[in-house]
Amino acid sequence: MDVTLKPFDFAQAVARAGLASNGQPLQKNAAVEGAGFQQALTQALGAVSRSQTDATAMQREVQLDNPGVSIEQTMVAMQKAQIGFQATLQVRNKMVQAYTDIMQMQV
Repeated sequence: MDVTLKPFDFAQAVARAGLASNGQPLQKNAAVEGAGFQQALTQALGAVSRSQTDATAMQREVQLDNPGVSIEQTMVAMQKAQIGFQATLQVRNKMVQAYTDIMQMQV
């Protein structure tokens, strides 16, 4: 498992968000992709789950004294899994709060 940190690529993040390099939305057709948000959320949850599974497996290998797995790699993997979980938890909390706010709106 590769646990090296990669530099943040702003251009790629902006393109993924559907924005031009100046921050303006890209011009698209009126058709909206129906599964975009759902697919992105599913992929993000899968990535967090995989990182937690990988960290658990690395922990097990360290406990079994596997010389191919270092404690440093294991600690980094555990921290990445923890940060991913905390971010997921915050997104969930924000989504629940937004839903609650919308449901309490007067029509």
